[in-house]
Amino acid sequence: MKKHAFALLVCCLVFLSGRSHASAFDGPFQVKNQFPLFLPVNQPYLEPAATGDSLSFSVSHSSVYMIEDADRWSARLDMELTELNLRFRRDIPGLFELGVDLPVLRATGGFLDRPLAWYHRTFGFGDYGRSERPDNDFVYAVDKDGAPLIRADNGRTGLGDIRTTVKKKIFLAETVVSILADVELPTGNARVGYGNGSVDAGLALLLDRGLTDEARLYANVGVVMPGKLKAYQTVDLETFYYGGAAVEYRYDPDLTLLAQVMAASSPYPETGISEIDTPGILLVLGGRYYLGRGSLEFSLTEDPNTSGAPDFILNLTWKQRL
Repeated sequence: MKKHAFALLVCCLVFLSGRSHASAFDGPFQVKNQFPLFLPVNQPYLEPAATGDSLSFSVSHSSVYMIEDADRWSARLDMELTELNLRFRRDIPGLFELGVDLPVLRATGGFLDRPLAWYHRTFGFGDYGRSERPDNDFVYAVDKDGAPLIRADNGRTGLGDIRTTVKKKIFLAETVVSILADVELPTGNARVGYGNGSVDAGLALLLDRGLTDEARLYANVGVVMPGKLKAYQTVDLETFYYGGAAVEYRYDPDLTLLAQVMAASSPYPETGISEIDTPGILLVLGGRYYLGRGSLEFSLTEDPNTSGAPDFILNLTWKQRL
């Protein structure tokens, strides 16, 4: 189903391309890892080294199923998560770019269990035990040492942790290199998994380079220093590292196609649950259709190592250059 969905996505974007609009490369997809235990801990996403003024509005929807127990930890997740994210970027010429991300989260039992069950049965794939629970039932409960750590409510809508950024170009030529610093503020409710209750900070090195007249490479490496998780209990989180790369290909003046991958280590101490302890990997495929000074993005994200990431993430983003 995922391969067919991506093929349909590309066909729709090709069909939409027609009139010529002058368009420049616009950078990688800004898709975060929506794994519920990682999302509140300043999850990074790929960024271009170039700076500019922009306003974007994105909708991401993901599905997660994980029922696991270890000696000290227990995690029960059967849910779908929708994130609405408003992003604003302002470039101050000769100085730096300032940015802010404002996320709104909603966790529910969802509506995709039956289509996923059909997909698993049809192609003979395992369902991670999903069929043992009622369709579209909701649970998000994490325990540590036999006591609650996180308890989420079905259908709750709430603000996530607000992220602020500063990006400074340090090398500008055929290859553009920038440094990005960010701080995530504890505006989300940590007890329901919408925040971690602490200030988080990150630092990254960003690179853009043209490969051909029709293709551009983006690469990021970074580190995140999270504060403590302050939910029903307090957990000392660990510094984690990430890296990734993307290639954007101009199919025609209206349409670019993108493929990207990003991996990040776990922010948690050893839990004994591989889905939490193993680095999360995001493989993202999709396209960007240009509409004058704006663009519309479609992407599908998969978890090739089936750990530390949702089963899939669907993303739709509208972006306007200011």
